[in-house]
Amino acid sequence: MAEEPSDRRTLTFDGQSLSYLHAGEGSPVLLLHGTIWSRVWLPVIPKLAESHAVFALDYPGFGRSEGRLEAEEASVPALAGLVLRAVDTLDIEGPFALAGHDIGGGVAQHVAVYGEGRVSKLALVNSVLYDSWPVPALEQFRDDPEYARSIAPGELVEQRREALRKATKRELSEAEEEDYLSPWRTEDGTRSWMAMAVASDPRYTQELVEPLKEMGLPTLLLWGEEDEFQPIDYAQRFDQEVPQTRLVAVPGARHVPMEDDPERTGTALADFFAES
Repeated sequence: MAEEPSDRRTLTFDGQSLSYLHAGEGSPVLLLHGTIWSRVWLPVIPKLAESHAVFALDYPGFGRSEGRLEAEEASVPALAGLVLRAVDTLDIEGPFALAGHDIGGGVAQHVAVYGEGRVSKLALVNSVLYDSWPVPALEQFRDDPEYARSIAPGELVEQRREALRKATKRELSEAEEEDYLSPWRTEDGTRSWMAMAVASDPRYTQELVEPLKEMGLPTLLLWGEEDEFQPIDYAQRFDQEVPQTRLVAVPGARHVPMEDDPERTGTALADFFAES
């Protein structure tokens, strides 16, 4: 398992326990994952923790969290509600900065729009936008829930291994790769990932575009230029259409720029969150 430059803690509310990473002090920054888990943020947490209190959540059945997500609990709006309840339980007072990766970016957009002004800044890292999702690997399960329920943990591990190798340009070590894959060796982890796939629906991001335009919330689009899952074209369009948005491309990086270029990615996030 990778050494974690932060504390892993447990948050309990609504009869469930969520695992999260915590590091640093200062103004709060909340990090949301998508189809991977909080492990995706590890390379940039030290930089962010230099001047912020950082919280990286794992949804139920993802990463190190207990429980299991069902499809009705795994949609963008449902996960956004879960995140807001987690924020309340963490006693994060006042506005907080929010970052989301992949489908976590869709959740972050929903929290920003419906979070009653609690989000001060929004960072979307290779995030779902408009109708950019679900990607084919998710779409096959969304369109055939029975097939999704038939996938065994070992089978999902191999599918996620292939996807992970496409998501990073840097070749992960065997230990790093196994750390990433470890949650999907369990039945709860497999079923929770499949629930997210079945619940994937682009209308949840399409319907947020107009509210985000009206809000004018300071937004950073941070993108690995070579991402084949969430092409940068969508970020360029969003940058043109949504006020107060800035696009920063990470050359040579793919879907997980935190792994491919942690220095550039961490600095871009930290600088954005530090701006007055």
